[in-house]
Amino acid sequence: MENNLQKVAMTEENPKWRNAIQRQEGLYARKNDLRSEFERDYTRIIHCNAYRRLKHKTQVFFSPSNDHICTRIEHVNHVGSISYTIGNYLGLNIELIKSIAVAHDLGHSPFGHKGEKILDEISKEQLGESFWHEKNGLHFVDDMELLEDNEGNRKNLNLTYAVRDGIISHCGEVDENSLKPREEVIELCDYTKPNQYKPYTWEGCVIKIADKISYIGRDIEDAIILKVLSSEDIQELNELLNMKRKEPINNTNIINELVIDLCQNSNIEQGLHFSQEKLEMMNRIKAFNYRKIYLNKRVGAPDEYFSIILHRIFNSLAQCYNGEDTGKKLVEYGKQYSKTYLEFLEWIENYWSLREKEQIKLNNKMIYDMKKEKDYKRAILDYIAGMTDNYAIESYQSLISF
Repeated sequence: MENNLQKVAMTEENPKWRNAIQRQEGLYARKNDLRSEFERDYTRIIHCNAYRRLKHKTQVFFSPSNDHICTRIEHVNHVGSISYTIGNYLGLNIELIKSIAVAHDLGHSPFGHKGEKILDEISKEQLGESFWHEKNGLHFVDDMELLEDNEGNRKNLNLTYAVRDGIISHCGEVDENSLKPREEVIELCDYTKPNQYKPYTWEGCVIKIADKISYIGRDIEDAIILKVLSSEDIQELNELLNMKRKEPINNTNIINELVIDLCQNSNIEQGLHFSQEKLEMMNRIKAFNYRKIYLNKRVGAPDEYFSIILHRIFNSLAQCYNGEDTGKKLVEYGKQYSKTYLEFLEWIENYWSLREKEQIKLNNKMIYDMKKEKDYKRAILDYIAGMTDNYAIESYQSLISF
């Protein structure tokens, strides 16, 4: 039913409102600003570099020659479109929904989920910590991404709690057929694994489900274009879903069926809820995609290449650690071997304890203590995680070339 969740929307009448709009520190304000708190988050996100880089990051298919194959930036916009439709129908806060949607995948590494897995292996070996993109997304918006304020000072994004929570809580692997937000405010740094807690808001729950709706249909469409799926595979999917109508199985029809079903069956008592028929349909499609697309040998063919690239970049930069003289060593290696060392130095100077005092326009957090080698290795991991596919390849080529 339309506006079924309007009473629990994240508005000023919601008891959670003050917590939802809380920021880690004060944000400058103008007397004539027309935007709400969540609208300010939205514009801060789309102007940050991590958002811009999404257009050159793999979604599922690496380096397609076809410009119409989905990349990470298209995916976040697809999630935005789907979640807007759901949230608008159910009466939720659209401004919050669109802000979480555009930010939810900012923490993705180059080379999609395979790159994420490789960085997780490096992180566990070098730091004793897990790496996963939802947590990394929160780390990026809290600590890494910088914007100029109204006085020209470069500062961290400083987003609201509700948007930050939506980023780290968005894991789309939802199998239960009833999703409601949690009641308590938690320290978001307490997350130790994906999907550990439910989102704090109904709007965050919508993103969590829209993420899954978005990728299952589009991945099939892309796989057909790239001939990863054959006509026999599509026939098998038809039989799995017991399709008896004339409409084809495509992104349009999958999204339409799932969105309408979710909107018609969701309410405050049951939460965001599919009919049993559509839940089974979604799970069958997901299982088919894993078997025929994500685990396809052709899709996984570049995996070894990804591992070589990311390990080489990490190991090359790691060898330059020399305490407070690390910068000098990076310059030396940069002049002698590769520009990659100098590019890394230029980046890390924004965040390390050796930052010059005259860099007065940098008013962001300093997050790396150069007296600690572990901090330096964490910086390398952060640097790699922010790379686009192309930039990672270019850095690798610079490191191995003469």
